[in-house]
Amino acid sequence: MNLHKLAAAVAVAALALSSAVLLSGCGGSAAKKDAGQTAPAKAAFRSVNTIKQSGEVVIGVFSDKAPFGYVDKNGKYQGYDIYLGDRLAKDLGVKAKYVSVEAANRVEYLKTGKVDIILANFTVTPERAQQVDFALPYMKVALGVVSPEKNLITTPEQLKGKTLIVAKGTTAETYFTKHYPQVKLLKFDQYTETYNALLDGRGDAFSTDNTEVLAWALKNKGFKVGITSLGDLDTIAPAVQKGNKELLDFINNDIKKLGQEQFFHKDYQATLASVYGSAVNPDDLVVEGGVVKK
Repeated sequence: MNLHKLAAAVAVAALALSSAVLLSGCGGSAAKKDAGQTAPAKAAFRSVNTIKQSGEVVIGVFSDKAPFGYVDKNGKYQGYDIYLGDRLAKDLGVKAKYVSVEAANRVEYLKTGKVDIILANFTVTPERAQQVDFALPYMKVALGVVSPEKNLITTPEQLKGKTLIVAKGTTAETYFTKHYPQVKLLKFDQYTETYNALLDGRGDAFSTDNTEVLAWALKNKGFKVGITSLGDLDTIAPAVQKGNKELLDFINNDIKKLGQEQFFHKDYQATLASVYGSAVNPDDLVVEGGVVKK
């Protein structure tokens, strides 16, 4: 009798173990399935019609990069990029909703659908063009380097063994990493941080778009742009999520039409002329109708 009970107990235990293994296996598959379902996916982009129905177009811009994109003392977005953003929204028949971005997260904000358009002084590069779709350009740009006048940097070679300040995710970071790896880079997320680091001497110089360092140096005594043009002549353009051809076509067609009325020269006069004065020829910076003239 005891042997029969023992045999029965063993059988029950074996059955329970087998069931547990099966359930465990099912649970593992379900967990894997759930994990796959909750993995972040690329957000669907909004069509032009969807944007119009919503009543607003969401545009990623800088909030600390005067005179191109910044927030004024009244909390309102201003600058060369904002001037264009307002016009694009008007031509879409909607309001512009501005979202602050940083150089390093511009691509991410498009990919995840946080914004419809990026208008954040976005330089066109082959690497970025693999991740986003660029519209026609509206500005020409190269790299510049600003430094204290008393220790002026006039060639990249002078930066060897010194510290150069850059913003993360910019063409300056890419350029110096590739061509001058011996230069120590001090990197920051925000442009406010980069200029503060230059002002308090944490770096010997700062590099970003020449258009911006020229504007900054004009407002900050004791600093000068010793290198006014470095690297290739690049362009700045609006960007949309990869594959959003409808919105891209709208922006391209609008830029062509705006060129007929010399819109970007008007933009320059409204937002940049007071900053640059006679130091910059507008034609060296402005691109009309998406056509780059050297």
